[in-house]
Amino acid sequence: MRAPYLHHRFPALRDTLAHVPLGAGPTPLTPLGAWASNGGAEVWLKDEGAFGDGDWGGNKVRKLEWLIPEAQRRGPRTILSFGGLGTNWGYALTRYAAAHGIDTALALVDQPVDDHVRAQLVRLRGSGATLHHTRTKARTAACVPWLLVRHVSRGRLPYVLPAGGSSAVGAIGYVETALELAAQVDAGTMPEPSHLVTAVGSGGTAAGLLLGLRIAGLRTRVVAVVVNDTLRLDAVALVRLARRAERLLRQRGADLPDQRLTVDDLDVTTDWLGPGYGHATPEAEAARALAAAHEGPPLDPVYAGKATAALLAMNAARRFGDGPVVLLQTNGPR
Repeated sequence: MRAPYLHHRFPALRDTLAHVPLGAGPTPLTPLGAWASNGGAEVWLKDEGAFGDGDWGGNKVRKLEWLIPEAQRRGPRTILSFGGLGTNWGYALTRYAAAHGIDTALALVDQPVDDHVRAQLVRLRGSGATLHHTRTKARTAACVPWLLVRHVSRGRLPYVLPAGGSSAVGAIGYVETALELAAQVDAGTMPEPSHLVTAVGSGGTAAGLLLGLRIAGLRTRVVAVVVNDTLRLDAVALVRLARRAERLLRQRGADLPDQRLTVDDLDVTTDWLGPGYGHATPEAEAARALAAAHEGPPLDPVYAGKATAALLAMNAARRFGDGPVVLLQTNGPR
């Protein structure tokens, strides 16, 4: 299996920043067609739903390729993390961590319940994870000391990961993906994109892409479509996480020049969030219907549906100039 682009570019990381292969890349990069461009910039799809095992993949698995060996390096037998009732992250974490001998505990907060959330809860209950229904963000924060003590194993506290795995280590998964995209551009798969549009639920994907695109030397601008109102996901927070990932790479031995990332390096929008995290919106439903009518990618209502709705509206308003533009499909279930 191919060595990570990061290890190839920065050989010192091979001994300091371990990687376990959980999926095969590169993920497909294909044009979406006239229904997505609608007279504006040409739109390409990078389908991250293809990354992972046969049943469950997506952007969470990209992060886990770096998070699981980091947990093993630190020594805990349990990972403690957080999410909503229908957390794709929590399920992916449980599946892939278990395969490497690591237990998972999840603190779950309430979110609007639809068929996907109900099905996800069934999966979570059968996954082997220990579930704690903490219901609200405030109660979850108050419960953290108890959760840490509850999940001590062999004298070690659990390895704590934020929602979505969006730590500095987790963001490295999308530094790697940005380097993969750059290799596809170099190979002539598509021209250098002017913009890359992605849904933002916890920040690690957008932050990693921002840093990785700059490391790769691409001028592509990240458009972060915020779909979660329970976390701080503005430009300041995303750039801060990207800088943390940059510092981590440098500390682990990457000969990396200062990227000088600022809030002017990306566009963040909350215009397609709707009533809040997990709530469907008419714009997202219209985007899903349009994609289905043209045999486009399946779009979930919470993430990809809202990101696609944003892309379509921005493209109609000629926000991307001549493009081309990439839609990153972060899809977890498939």
